[in-house]
Amino acid sequence: MRKYRNEIKFVINKDTAEILKNKLSHLMDLDMNSTSEDNSYFIRSLYFDDLYSNAYYEKMDGVEYRKKYRIRLYNGDTSFIRLECKYKHENKTSKDQILIDKSICDKIINGNIEELDISNSNLLTKFVIDYRSRNLKPSIIVDYKRLAYTYPVSDVRVTFDSKIRSGRYNYNLYDEDLITYKIIDDNEVVLEVKFNEILPEQIAIVLSTVPMIRQAFSKFAICRSIK
Repeated sequence: MRKYRNEIKFVINKDTAEILKNKLSHLMDLDMNSTSEDNSYFIRSLYFDDLYSNAYYEKMDGVEYRKKYRIRLYNGDTSFIRLECKYKHENKTSKDQILIDKSICDKIINGNIEELDISNSNLLTKFVIDYRSRNLKPSIIVDYKRLAYTYPVSDVRVTFDSKIRSGRYNYNLYDEDLITYKIIDDNEVVLEVKFNEILPEQIAIVLSTVPMIRQAFSKFAICRSIK
């Protein structure tokens, strides 16, 4: 049986984000990817959809159960590339992921699926089956800056995402000069809180100290909505 996690999202301003970061830093650890001076890291994701944009419309229509595939790159490091499938069931999420090398990534992006060796990966096998049966294609690139905190109890992960940008029509993950478009205001930050069963009380108390309104914020859907 698939294990799902709770996922809560908010859109907050930068001042509120800084207050929360300061408080959470006393309770939680920085994510291992936090290597820059400000402890953030850069994420670029390439999402896939079919010819009818079902992944996009299912999100917009609030379909109860849905999934989507993406390839994710961290800090432009082509030695660490992930193929992921994210599942959504109501307000809970689950994710399958594997590391792939650049040659596999290139074959997927270029549509050379028949050249992939899928014998050693269940996720890659599922992706290839869906790619062929649903006629999946690269859909949108989403860029953003992330700062993340982790906590071992209930596997809590709190992330602050800013400078979210959309890249359309160019699906080259490695293009440092990719033309992108701003999606949220410079003063806005997307806060995501993920945890297994129960959010530990001390973290819940910190989050309750600032005014926040929960929002159903999808970077994929919002980036796809921009014409």
